[in-house]
Amino acid sequence: MSQHQESRVFGKRRPDHFLILASGEKVRHMRIRPWMTGLGLTLLGAVSVGYLAATAYLVLRDDLIGATMARQARMQFEYEDRIAALRAQVDRVTSRQMLDQQVVEDKVEKLLEQQNALASRHGKIGPLLERAEASGISAPETAFQAEPAKTASAGGGLKAIDALMGKAEDASAPVAALGYQASAGDGHETAGDRADKLFSRMTLSLKSIEQDQLEKVESLTAGATQTADEMETIMQRTGIPIETQATAPAEAAGAEGGPYVDPMSQDNFDLSLSRLDSALNRLEEVKATAKRLPFTNPAPGRDITSTFGNRTDPFLGKLAMHTGVDFRFETGEEVVSTGAGKVTVAGAVGGYGNMVEIDHGNGITTRYGHLSRILVSVGDAVENGSLIGRAGSTGRSTGPHLHYEVRYQGEPENPMRFINAAAKLNTFLR
Repeated sequence: MSQHQESRVFGKRRPDHFLILASGEKVRHMRIRPWMTGLGLTLLGAVSVGYLAATAYLVLRDDLIGATMARQARMQFEYEDRIAALRAQVDRVTSRQMLDQQVVEDKVEKLLEQQNALASRHGKIGPLLERAEASGISAPETAFQAEPAKTASAGGGLKAIDALMGKAEDASAPVAALGYQASAGDGHETAGDRADKLFSRMTLSLKSIEQDQLEKVESLTAGATQTADEMETIMQRTGIPIETQATAPAEAAGAEGGPYVDPMSQDNFDLSLSRLDSALNRLEEVKATAKRLPFTNPAPGRDITSTFGNRTDPFLGKLAMHTGVDFRFETGEEVVSTGAGKVTVAGAVGGYGNMVEIDHGNGITTRYGHLSRILVSVGDAVENGSLIGRAGSTGRSTGPHLHYEVRYQGEPENPMRFINAAAKLNTFLR
């Protein structure tokens, strides 16, 4: 094989190609082999492809950027739509919560008004209850007596309301205190729904208290009226017309008149309190009258030596009118007033001997005769049971005793009617 290998194509020799490089006097040459040609063509093709690709990119770049921006815009729009939907949902939830809170606050305000009204009523009832108790009037036991417990229950309801509104530390305790048990479906209830249940229970509780108060007041009114009627009936049985300030006719006033107009409307509770107050006033007046008039036994447990009416006179031995009742007393024993009034006589009066006369009003007077000693003076005011003298045998008397008289408009009345009435009235005056 020769130094220069021959290249044949279809039996023909292909000449070699040389690359000659000259630099000054130096000349170099380099044979171009087939693989170098292939490499060069490959590099040229790669550059061409890169050029074409770059050209295509530059041409299509605007379209690609536009498509990318459009895709990003669609994504942003979708994101903003979702944000808007979430905001709308949040707004609806917030609006519902605000509405529920407003409903709760309105109902709380109403319940507080009811509770304040009950407290005010209790303040009005308190003095009347004390007056009724002092007058010996009591009403049957009602749920009104359980008011403190119900008030505490209402207080627990208010705590539960605070829990619904997010103001309480523990929402379960107040709800449990109110007796409210959540059912299986309560997990979907709103604050307003739970508040409705709580408010319903509390409203019923407050109305129950109000009803019990009314029943208590009506019962006390009926009791006071009945007691006053019974006492007046007992006093009227003495045969003497007895008037109290509650039953006395009004004093004459100036001329009055005008068309009839219905009275101003008032709350039922206030009307009930007014009726109770009137009934208690009447009862107190009747009791004051009973204590003022001689409805007390002047000598409880002592023997009666002579009754009221016709009898044989101990000095003349013939029939005579005895205007009082004689009670057995020893000389020096205390004699007390049988009612309140003013002393009109205090001294020696004919056959009465030493006598005290007391004016009790209503035209009624009492006399205490044959006293050994008088301990009051004319004009003195005495109370029921006041010491007025000591028994004796002065005047027209056969021995120590107390001569007791009751007079109406100056005429003698049978003291036993008053003494018997006193025994019945005593049960009301204790």
